[in-house]
Amino acid sequence: MFQFLALTQAGCRRSFPRYLLHRITTLAIPAVVVLVAQAIDTQPVNADQASRPNIVLIFTDDQGYADLGCYGSTTHRTPRMDQLAKEGTRFTNFYSQHVCGPSRSALLTGRYPHRSKGWGMPASEVTFAELIRPVGYQTACIGKWDVSNRKPIVERMPNAQGFDYYFGTLGANDNGRVAFHENNQAAGSTEDMGSLLRLYTDKAIDFLENKRDKDKPFVLYVAHTMMHTIIDASPKFKGTSKGGLYGDVVEEFDYETGRLLDVLDQQGLRDNTLVIYTSDNGPWNQPAYTDRKKGHPPGSKFWGDAGPLRDGKGSCYEGGSRAACIVRWPGHTPTGTVSEAIFATIDFMPTFATLAGFKAPDDRLLDGVDQTELLLGKSSAGARDSFYYQGNGVRKGKWKFLRAKHNVPGYAMDRKRSETPELYDLEADPGETTNLAEKHPDVVAELRALTDKIREGD
Repeated sequence: MFQFLALTQAGCRRSFPRYLLHRITTLAIPAVVVLVAQAIDTQPVNADQASRPNIVLIFTDDQGYADLGCYGSTTHRTPRMDQLAKEGTRFTNFYSQHVCGPSRSALLTGRYPHRSKGWGMPASEVTFAELIRPVGYQTACIGKWDVSNRKPIVERMPNAQGFDYYFGTLGANDNGRVAFHENNQAAGSTEDMGSLLRLYTDKAIDFLENKRDKDKPFVLYVAHTMMHTIIDASPKFKGTSKGGLYGDVVEEFDYETGRLLDVLDQQGLRDNTLVIYTSDNGPWNQPAYTDRKKGHPPGSKFWGDAGPLRDGKGSCYEGGSRAACIVRWPGHTPTGTVSEAIFATIDFMPTFATLAGFKAPDDRLLDGVDQTELLLGKSSAGARDSFYYQGNGVRKGKWKFLRAKHNVPGYAMDRKRSETPELYDLEADPGETTNLAEKHPDVVAELRALTDKIREGD
């Protein structure tokens, strides 16, 4: 024991990555060693202690790119999200992944999902929560986790992956029922999908008002179950929108998010809190999903609006992974600004590292890039010029390449598509209607090589 303590005090910075030492000590070593480990490297490595922001990350499920008024919806009333966009920066070339579980893995780790095995994110992966906690942040996760094979696998649940507090469901609501965990303990279940938006918001507000250590900065990750497949709204909102049940849910999400933002104001947290809103993937908008796979009545509409983008969830066309994203940090992020820079959830890890003052892991490949200059309005282009569509192709600048065979939902709308390489100019043709591959073989060759390079990890 004392030999280990000596190693911890004198050499752990050289011998162990901080996140590995933290995991070893919190899971396997007696409390005295935990105290030593926490005493090491608790100061930020780059950021000014006083300037480090709180972080509130709001992550919706299967929400369409054009579901909000500020992204073009003329059907849904979303005054709070529209106001958030006026108070911050709205991104129009922001990317998540094209399906739920891998999208969460990418957000948490800063790595494309194929590097961390997608849904079954192994315990060996390192999340930004694990890294930000040792430099003094309190961490909380509310809502849908969905990276531990949807089972109570303790070493892959939020408490073991860097979150001090967790309340939510480990998976989706595909069967019309969700089972909750509070930290690592079962905490009941419900079939009332219309209760989830308010429940998760209440839990997030409870963290801010009652569970938060007011002497620490914090990360609050709120991952909603809505608008995933078995949607429902509360009685207060059901039947009140012009967009049917889906519209009711969108408008309730806007209201509940407004409640959360109001509590930030009431707690005096507005000015020193970075708020990020985005979604995990595009809308579930293929008719076969509703009519056949999920048991909804034929022709029922429970999906969102991809706007000008082609296709939706599960597809490597833009509607699958391009998502709405709004960022607000008063006095730091530009206000009322629209950015066309390429930005992605995988960039959160290195960006948070700069803002909060922790060291990103250097023992594995990170696909994310530090977008601090972009968020602070010091760079209009940002640090990213490409995005990888999970082995199926890549975007670089305005050009997007897709392999001859790539991910699209295997339903009627795509069965007759020609199996040929595809190249699109996303600036001129965001709907991916005109394949330019034959006209630009040099661009196709360059982007095919880039796809292989990213896939292989070079």
